[in-house]
Amino acid sequence: MSKIVILGAGIAGHVAATHLRRKLSKKHDVVVVSPNSNYQWVPSNIWVGIGRMKSEKILFPLAPLYKKKGIEFKQAKVVSFYPEGNKTETLPFVLSEYVDGAKKGQQEKVTYDYLINATGPKLNFEATEGLIPGKNKTYSVCTYSHADHAWKGLNEAIQHMKAGKKAKILIGTGHAKSTCQGAAFEYILNVEKELHKHNVRDMAEVTWISNEYQLGDFGMDGVLMSYGDMIMKSSELVEMIFEDRGIKWILGAGVNKIEDGIAHYENLDGEHKSETYDFAMLIPSFSGHGFKAYDKNENDITAKLFKGFMIVDADYTPKPYEAWTVQDWPETYQNPSYKNIFAPGIAFAPPHAISKPRTSKNGTVIAPAPPRTGMPSGITAKLVAENIIDSIKSKQESLNHKGSMGNMGAACIASAGFGFWNGSGVSITTYPIVPDFVKYPNSHGRHLGKTFGAIGLAGHWLKLMLHYAFLYKAKMKPFWWLIPE
Repeated sequence: MSKIVILGAGIAGHVAATHLRRKLSKKHDVVVVSPNSNYQWVPSNIWVGIGRMKSEKILFPLAPLYKKKGIEFKQAKVVSFYPEGNKTETLPFVLSEYVDGAKKGQQEKVTYDYLINATGPKLNFEATEGLIPGKNKTYSVCTYSHADHAWKGLNEAIQHMKAGKKAKILIGTGHAKSTCQGAAFEYILNVEKELHKHNVRDMAEVTWISNEYQLGDFGMDGVLMSYGDMIMKSSELVEMIFEDRGIKWILGAGVNKIEDGIAHYENLDGEHKSETYDFAMLIPSFSGHGFKAYDKNENDITAKLFKGFMIVDADYTPKPYEAWTVQDWPETYQNPSYKNIFAPGIAFAPPHAISKPRTSKNGTVIAPAPPRTGMPSGITAKLVAENIIDSIKSKQESLNHKGSMGNMGAACIASAGFGFWNGSGVSITTYPIVPDFVKYPNSHGRHLGKTFGAIGLAGHWLKLMLHYAFLYKAKMKPFWWLIPE
């Protein structure tokens, strides 16, 4: 009998748990440890943040589903890692602390044979002074509760505009190293659309602020793509979209301080500037959770497991940007020191940035961190689960399932508007996510036949379809596993 413990119940953790439970007999234990009581389909937070979808439509409670499917659930947070056990426990374990119910505050050693760290990122709001969701007129859509608050703030701004008061809206990244520009991009398109629906677009100045060097970078160094019969840069596509909608932009901006209605930032020229606003949605930086790890004698071995995020089978050798390659990226998401520990999704430490690192004239790094959300999280979680399943069944280590972001594609759909007929989607499919300049030297490291963009109602329909399909899949309804990650 094997015991597999999954830390986190987001996209990566839930995907891993569901596949493990489906393919392993009940004599093997599948345990999920997560402080969150609900599963949420994060991509639909955007619609919650404009008031077009209630948060209860994008989430469901985990405990009843897991009980029904034979997955043990502990609503607890991880405190520390003991991959060798300690003086009182011979098995490897994580120390966890319950966050709810009768056991709230109690700590427990959760032992395991295999451990999947799918804790995702810490939303590091405190890295930017004054960046607090719901304070200083700034909001977030990173969680469903944040998105609820964002709609309240946006609605207040809309009501002020209806009363004849002009407003400035600022949307983008709230830190010099933020990632997830795609979510902010989708939100700004939806907000702009919402202003039209409320007949106040002429009362609003809408501005995009980002740490990107160019529009459409999205932490992937931009893409060269097929667009109809043309070849187009993602920067050209996003510029066209913004100009068509009257959205202004500020690039190369490292936001470092928020005051009530004022965003202070440094640009790549080393200038310190500020932008006023009446409503802002700024994505924070992501960081590791600051976990500690100890050996069996309780010596600190954190550096063997973590480099901010968890260390996996990547090449972390420091190199100049020009020397980085797709071969540096992990394929199995296995920790090299402890072979029974894996970290898919955002939980793994990337070997390097994908976008070219840039610093201001003052030496401040202003560049997007690599995105690992959505589709890559699901794909990497499934392959980790498949390798554990094969290892358990064969009774020896099996790592036949591999998937590097250097040979993995991703589709991003930014839908503007809500409803079956009222919307438009900006769809960008990229292959590979990490550019391979050796294999595709003449197309900015991407395969042009698999990297393409489109704008239209079809993308919006697909976004709606994915919302329902992935919630169906997450709820483990009949034949859920036929829906790809």
